[in-house]
Amino acid sequence: MYHNLKIVFSSRFLDHKTGRFHPESPQRLTAIQERLVKGFCKNKLQWLEPTAVEQSQALNWVNKIHDRKYIDIVKTIASRGGGKLDEDTPVSAQSYDVALLAVSAWLDGVDHVLKDNEPCFILARPPGHHATSKIGMGFCLFSNAGIAAHYALSQGVKKVAILDWDVHHGNGTEEIIAHNPNIIYCSLHQYPCYPGTGGEFDRGYHDNVLNIPVKAGSAIKEYQQFFEDKVIPFISEFKPDLLIVSAGYDANHDDPLASVSLFPQDYYTLTQYCLKITRKIVFGLEGGYDLEALAESVEQTFMACINMN
Repeated sequence: MYHNLKIVFSSRFLDHKTGRFHPESPQRLTAIQERLVKGFCKNKLQWLEPTAVEQSQALNWVNKIHDRKYIDIVKTIASRGGGKLDEDTPVSAQSYDVALLAVSAWLDGVDHVLKDNEPCFILARPPGHHATSKIGMGFCLFSNAGIAAHYALSQGVKKVAILDWDVHHGNGTEEIIAHNPNIIYCSLHQYPCYPGTGGEFDRGYHDNVLNIPVKAGSAIKEYQQFFEDKVIPFISEFKPDLLIVSAGYDANHDDPLASVSLFPQDYYTLTQYCLKITRKIVFGLEGGYDLEALAESVEQTFMACINMN
């Protein structure tokens, strides 16, 4: 039986402060939340606090994936009131705790999907797909998707697929999963663009990586061709027990940080493709920096999940 779509969210995610003019702002979540509580899906959503996994357990999983020295760096910067990992990646006084809570939320999402066999959306920040095992970058602190994939394997899942439709390549996620033959990673991303990785011939150590470089100006027609010719065959042949989607919405035409030309309604189409593979999907927020386009695009993902039941 289909249940209301679950959203894992906490107002504490707003406490990761990035500065007045930083694109990865708390207002991103506020815009999405306001759109959802007033929009077409409002009566079909179930809002949940990230409570299933305690912070100590989240830290345990962060320790499994990330270098201890790097974790200590983030914690120390936060304890001193804030600072930066690099010019793009600020750490505020609450960022360490909020980043651990974000990891908890993604792990909760895995638990919900495995229990319900239905999609779940993780509305959390900071994002994670640029965080490598040894350093955070590109607005990201801990590898939410990579950690969630390894956690799923510990819960009895045999195979996990990660699909990253953020407009930027998830270099951190790729690095973290590349040695594990039970996890595959597929990324569609503008190329060349930040962070400069994700060439089409990078295949991972077990042929478990598929990078799909996308040209500036590409629209839904190109994305549909990529999904039908490459994404769906790659993931379907692997036969995953769980699909994790690094759901960045910065491939929007109006997004200020890239030059791809999708529109919010196109994310309905991309979500439909995913649901044709499986309904066991953890969607987790990554990028997306035009607030109106971001909020509308997330709503389109929700509508696709609700309508295909």
